[in-house]
Amino acid sequence: FFFFSATMPADEPLPNTQLPPEIAPPAGLHFDELSKIRLLSSEVQDDTTQLREECKEFVDRIGSFQTIVGSFVGTLSTLGDAVEREKLKAIGNRNKLKSISKQRQAEQQQLQAMIAERQAQLERLRVQYESLLKIQQEQEHFIDQFVMH
Repeated sequence: FFFFSATMPADEPLPNTQLPPEIAPPAGLHFDELSKIRLLSSEVQDDTTQLREECKEFVDRIGSFQTIVGSFVGTLSTLGDAVEREKLKAIGNRNKLKSISKQRQAEQQQLQAMIAERQAQLERLRVQYESLLKIQQEQEHFIDQFVMH
């Protein structure tokens, strides 16, 4: 065991002198600046404390990073959902346009068929009208000849 002398207060650090081997602390035991027994030397203790603080700071930074990444992933997910909705809307609108285009083509073909039908009907009626005019002229000529004779 190590005993303090009556002339050295317990608060003061031990002088930096080499202890004789018969009163030196056992291997692995150290005295700090307040003359307290420690298992680790003061350098190792300081390094351990510094490492603990750096680890705590690292863990805090990782936590902050995870929060930021989580927020970023959430934002990307929201944007991805919005893009997917817009994509589906665009596909739906494109399909509507194709449908409208096909519908207009069908209506145009119907109208062209109706126009052709009406033109054929007009031609028949024109021919019939000319035929009736010719018959009328012939009848008028016949009446004129019958009245005059």
